[in-house]
Amino acid sequence: MAAISGRTGYLYHESYFWHNAGHIQNFRAHVEAWRHWENPETKRRFHNLVAVSGLLEQLTHLKPRPATEAELARIHCPDYIRRVREMSADESKGHHTAGDVATFAPGGYDIAALAAGGAIEAVDAVMAGRVRNAYALVRPPGHHAERAEGMGFCIFNNVAVAAAHALEVHGLARVAVVDFDVHHGNGTQHAFEADPRVLFISVHQDSNYPLRSGYVTENGVGAGEGTTLNVPLPPGSGSGAYRAAFERVVLPALEAYGPQLLLVSAGYDASYMDMLAAMILSSADFGWMMGRLVEAAGRLCGGRLVALHEGGYSELYVPFCALAALEEMSGVKTEVKDPWLHEVTSWGYQELQPHQDAAVAAAEQLLPKLRTVAAAAPAAEAK
Repeated sequence: MAAISGRTGYLYHESYFWHNAGHIQNFRAHVEAWRHWENPETKRRFHNLVAVSGLLEQLTHLKPRPATEAELARIHCPDYIRRVREMSADESKGHHTAGDVATFAPGGYDIAALAAGGAIEAVDAVMAGRVRNAYALVRPPGHHAERAEGMGFCIFNNVAVAAAHALEVHGLARVAVVDFDVHHGNGTQHAFEADPRVLFISVHQDSNYPLRSGYVTENGVGAGEGTTLNVPLPPGSGSGAYRAAFERVVLPALEAYGPQLLLVSAGYDASYMDMLAAMILSSADFGWMMGRLVEAAGRLCGGRLVALHEGGYSELYVPFCALAALEEMSGVKTEVKDPWLHEVTSWGYQELQPHQDAAVAAAEQLLPKLRTVAAAAPAAEAK
């Protein structure tokens, strides 16, 4: 069934806002208890802005359901899934740890499985043509989660579970994942770095999180060599650097690969207000990036695009950044105006700097290999 033009799905659930990563506290290090960076307010306030703007009424509401263990096991090892489920059932502790800074409260398995299942439902809705594209406001985020451990606030890798579902259930031969979260999507990369059926592109801050991850030299392994592209941008990168990365690397890579479905790890922590990064993007930049991805999906795969919410830790600014992206997906412009847009766009060094240009140029050198790999692969049948 062909996708329906102009209809955008929107998936969320109140349970997502109940995921509790705990507090930051270390008495011996003189760190007083403080609300965790990955708290529900950024996403709840985004959802509230979608509602009060009137955009919510113009979206097709999608309902999530929990991912099954079998669906999670396409990406995560059964022992890890079991450990998370057992910790989740243990009410003797206030919080459990699934890996490096990946904490959750009792019952957290259920919410994390609902987030991964929400990603699957969004893919199914797009593939069935019930919506043209879909935005999944899921929580906890997922792109850092590895096969056997959680990482970076992530328990299960939502976008990887969604991609695996698209491959196995919908029989797709080429799925692309574009990750513009400011942190490298290490878990997603490792899930598919040997699989040429998935093109993974990450534009992120160089050497932020995880450490020693996301270098331009990480280009895939084995049969997947050439289908992993990393664009690590220097700290302080703004509009010029990101637009150069998209125009010279991301969009040409998508054109060369020809995906049947485009998945987006949509993180808003490259904004100028974010506390866990050092980039200077505005809401307009996030809207521009999503707009270019929507256009690419329209040219390459019938508009089939699913965006999954990842990071972003400014309670004040994430709502405006994410709304700009959702407006581009839906084609509906609301009356909401970013009250800080003039401030950030007026900052110096927003234009492409020489050292940023060099980083983009290094990633550009990987495109010929991708074109060769894509041309040699069997042609994907239209789905």
